[in-house]
Amino acid sequence: MNTKLLVIDPQNDFCDIPGAALPVSGADADMKRLAAFIGSYGHRLSGITVTLDSHASVAVERTTFWKKGDGGDVPAFTEVSAEDVRERRYLPRNEGLTDQVIGMLDRLEAGNRYKLMVWPVHCVTGTWGHNIHTDVANSLARWEFRQQASVRKVLKGEYLLSEHYGVFEAEVPFEDEESTQFNHRLAASLIRDTDLLLVAGEASSHCVSASVEQLLRFVGRQQEQTPRIVLLSDCMSPVAGFEAGERAFFEHAEAHGVQRMPVEAVIPLLR
Repeated sequence: MNTKLLVIDPQNDFCDIPGAALPVSGADADMKRLAAFIGSYGHRLSGITVTLDSHASVAVERTTFWKKGDGGDVPAFTEVSAEDVRERRYLPRNEGLTDQVIGMLDRLEAGNRYKLMVWPVHCVTGTWGHNIHTDVANSLARWEFRQQASVRKVLKGEYLLSEHYGVFEAEVPFEDEESTQFNHRLAASLIRDTDLLLVAGEASSHCVSASVEQLLRFVGRQQEQTPRIVLLSDCMSPVAGFEAGERAFFEHAEAHGVQRMPVEAVIPLLR
């Protein structure tokens, strides 16, 4: 049986540990369970892919990018719409980007999903917050040694002007920026010759949700047999205040055949 593991953003800044910029309640315990699972059952995994939220300190979805019309700071967890920018309630600190930002926001809102959220600065590439949770990192290193194989690590979110929750595609893709476009190669590799795809990570309300939904859209367009997909329910948690988004994701995923199981229930599936 060919089983693969996809781990979404198991990074320090998303864990409820000291120093985290955007902690998700329960994430530290989630990652410790995931590390223990990899440590005990990693020999039954044919491949592991880890995604990493990877940003500059200034980007469109963070506080450092924005100012109020009067020049004041925009606090974290503020929603910004295209109308807000047109009316100069909120503006890019670099006002030369205003037209590009309005165009991006128009495209984002045309999807009828949500407005842009301004987050605290988090997961800046190369910093402690960007690093993988220590227990998970150690388990991954031991897996690589025992299997004599590499964990695939995929960076997302490096483009300045587009939010990038899901690993496969930015929320607003740009034709001239390849990193924002759908990563067909990654999606195909996860389902090709795969019997069981396990998914874990943070946060279930955002980056896990977006990644799985993007993968399901890809799967729906394929003619070949697709794997059984299982969410490790005790290895993911939602951002506080966004529990409704998590519930909607679970309902949508289950309607498309995705299952949710705690680690202990998944173990008998591995062989």
